[in-house]
Amino acid sequence: MLKLEPRPQLSRFWSYGSPILALAVTVLIGMVLFSLLGKDPVKGLLVFFWEPIKSGYALGELMVKATPLLIIALGLAVCFRSNVWNIGAEGQFVFGAIAAGGVALMADKTTGAWIVAAILAAGILGGMVWAGIVALLRERFNASEILVSLMLVYVATLLLGYMVYGPWKDPMGYNFPQTKTFEAVTQIPRLMKGSRVSIGLIIALAGAAALWVFLFRTRAGFAQQVGGLAPAAARYAGFSARRAIWIALLTSGGAAGLAGALEVAGPIGQLTPYVPAGYGFAAIIVAFVGRLHPVGMIFSAVLMSMFYIGGELAQSRLGLPKSLTGVFQGLLLFTLLGCDTLIAYRIRRKSAPKPVAAPVGTSSLQASTPLTAPVTVQATEGAI
Repeated sequence: MLKLEPRPQLSRFWSYGSPILALAVTVLIGMVLFSLLGKDPVKGLLVFFWEPIKSGYALGELMVKATPLLIIALGLAVCFRSNVWNIGAEGQFVFGAIAAGGVALMADKTTGAWIVAAILAAGILGGMVWAGIVALLRERFNASEILVSLMLVYVATLLLGYMVYGPWKDPMGYNFPQTKTFEAVTQIPRLMKGSRVSIGLIIALAGAAALWVFLFRTRAGFAQQVGGLAPAAARYAGFSARRAIWIALLTSGGAAGLAGALEVAGPIGQLTPYVPAGYGFAAIIVAFVGRLHPVGMIFSAVLMSMFYIGGELAQSRLGLPKSLTGVFQGLLLFTLLGCDTLIAYRIRRKSAPKPVAAPVGTSSLQASTPLTAPVTVQATEGAI
C-alpha cells in the first residue's frame, strides 16, 4: 500500500522548476494525443509553439491574447496570496465589459478622446462592484467566496445576453445579438500601425511592476498577505483581516473589469454574447503556473496565449476541434498539481501491520473469560 509522506525540506530548485517540468509532461501527453487523433505530433507541436511566434504579426496577436490573461492573473495573485479564493474572475471580466460598453455606446462623432479614460474607469468600477458583492457576502455572512463568485459568472453572462438581445441590440444589425460597433474615438490606442497590440500591454506590464513593489517592498503588501493567511496573527500585529478580504477582492475585480474594458473597446469593438472567452478561468492557471509572482505570470500568460492561438490554428489547419485548447490548459494544470504534490511529499510503501502472536497458554484463558469480567472487577475494586 502506498502513502504520501511529507518531505523534511522542500527543494528550492524544484519549487521554481516545477512549472517547466509540468510543461514538458504536458507536451509529451500532447504528442500522444496527436498520434491517437491520427495527426503528426511534430506538426501539431509546431502549430502550438512555433506558429504563434514565427512572425511580427503573429507575435502581436500573441500579445493581444496575453494582455487580458496577465491583467486578470495579477489581480488573482493578490487574492490567492491573501487566501481569498476568487474563482469568478470571468464574471467580473464580463460585468466590466458591460459597464465599459455602456459608456462606449454614449459616444458619438463629437466625443473627444477623453472617452477612452472613461471607458477604462467604467470597466474597473464594474469589476469592483461585481467582486464587492462577493466581499460583502463573505465578510458579513461568511459565505464561501468560491461558490458566490462562481455563481455570479452565470449571472453576469445572462445579464450580457439580456442587454445584447434587448435594450442595446443594434437596430441595424440584421437581428444579430450585438450592439452597434463603437465609434472610432472609443478605440483603445494601438502601439503600432498594422498591429492590434494596444496600450493594454503597457498597462499589464506596469501592473506587474506595481504588484511586485506592493507585495515585496511595502508594509501594506506584507499586511495584505498576513491578513489573509493568518487572521489571528494579523489581529495580534494590528492588521485587519476584513480589510485584507476587501482589498483582495476589489483589486482582483478591478483588474478583471479593466481587462474586459480593454477587450470590448479594443479587438472586439462591440458587445456580443461571445465576450466571455474563458480568460477569467484561464488566468487562474496563469497565476499558479507563474507561482503567483509578477515576473512568472508574464511568461505563463504568454504560454497560455500560445494555447489559445494554437487551438485556433489546429482547428483550421489540422481539422482538430477547438476544444483542444481547453485540453492543453487542463493538462498543464493537472501536471502542475502533480509535480507540486511530489515536491512537497514523497511516495512511501506502507507495510501491513504484522499480527502479534499471543503468549502460549493464554488463548484458552481468554476464550473462557467473560467479556464483562474486567467491568465487574473494576466495580468491585471501586466498592472496596
